[in-house]
Amino acid sequence: MSSEASSQSARKRPHVVVIGGGFAGLGVVRGLKKADVDITLIDRHTYNTFQPLLYQVATATLNPGDVTWFLRAIQGKQKNVRFARGTVLSVDHEKQSVLLDGNVTVEYDYLVVATGVTANYFGIPGAAENTYPLYRRSQALKIRDKLFAKLEDAAINAAETPELRIVVVGAGPTGVETAGALAEMRNHDLPVTYPELDPSHITISLVEMSPNVLGPFHADLRDYARKALEKRGVDLRLETAVKEVRPDGVVVEKNGNQEFLESELVVWASGVTVHESVGTWGLPQGRGGRIEVDEHQRVHGFDNVFAIGDVSVNPDAALPQLAQPALQGGKHVAKVIGAELTGKETPKAFHYSDKGTMATIGRNSAIAQISGLPRLKGFPAWAIWVAVHVAQLLGNRNRFATMT
Repeated sequence: MSSEASSQSARKRPHVVVIGGGFAGLGVVRGLKKADVDITLIDRHTYNTFQPLLYQVATATLNPGDVTWFLRAIQGKQKNVRFARGTVLSVDHEKQSVLLDGNVTVEYDYLVVATGVTANYFGIPGAAENTYPLYRRSQALKIRDKLFAKLEDAAINAAETPELRIVVVGAGPTGVETAGALAEMRNHDLPVTYPELDPSHITISLVEMSPNVLGPFHADLRDYARKALEKRGVDLRLETAVKEVRPDGVVVEKNGNQEFLESELVVWASGVTVHESVGTWGLPQGRGGRIEVDEHQRVHGFDNVFAIGDVSVNPDAALPQLAQPALQGGKHVAKVIGAELTGKETPKAFHYSDKGTMATIGRNSAIAQISGLPRLKGFPAWAIWVAVHVAQLLGNRNRFATMT
């Protein structure tokens, strides 16, 4: 047995192991702050990433440090938690232990899986190899590096009036926000930073299979978002399916007609799925590989294992894969564990309180569906979007830098 396992076995208090330091994972950790437990928070990265603003890192509006927070810092304000960086290799439910890379074993009394999700390529040929997803800080930086490398190449060959096309696949919030930010960068920033380039030769295409952008929103707000994108010069390709992604572009199809869009950069924002490794952990999985849970986020068939956030799904009451359900789910699981440890009555079934949904298209332009308020668009929605996202950032330094 490893030294880590020995130290875990020697613990007198119940040990809660949380896999994943995102919204959901931190939600349950903080919810157990006053509980008589020891907590180990495990993540393969040393930092939490605020994913809703990654597109601004990719387009050089924000620096990577503005949207990341050092996970070990949680130990400074919460004495019953320790952070361990590692990648989970396997879970032994009989021994109640988690094996990490480096042959480190961590035993648990309660296990909470909050690993989040990753890009779903839907089996489209070439998509995994030739596109750039936007779910991690490293991926945002890869897009940023690729983007500016292509701009520099175009600047060197400016006399030849080179064409530069960027394709964004998927018109959900991430895709719309990325396309809008790229268009504004082309329209407002490049004339200053790259005066030798002709913005009219830079095309931003947004490809979406459905007939609308931002499908979950009200039709009036979807229409506003579409017009806002068109106003910024985004080439909208609605009701268009991606059939193949090649190193030099994308094959798309609309109404049975195929077209090849030559592209120097393809950003993939079209759906998510659970990390492949989760499938080896011996937990029941449903649609998209998400772990199936009950009304308390408890994994089906396991009394002491929970799953929260995007990685989980209640087949009887599926939730949107957003930050708020993850945070609220984490707090609920903390209450359930706390009640069991103290012999109190189990809390009522988890009920997601929908506070609304927002998306930004660009500077001073956003849409918002917020509970208790009329549907908002334009500057009022943008102001609320800014306030909410700045407030949700971890750390005052990040809030100040992002607001600035």
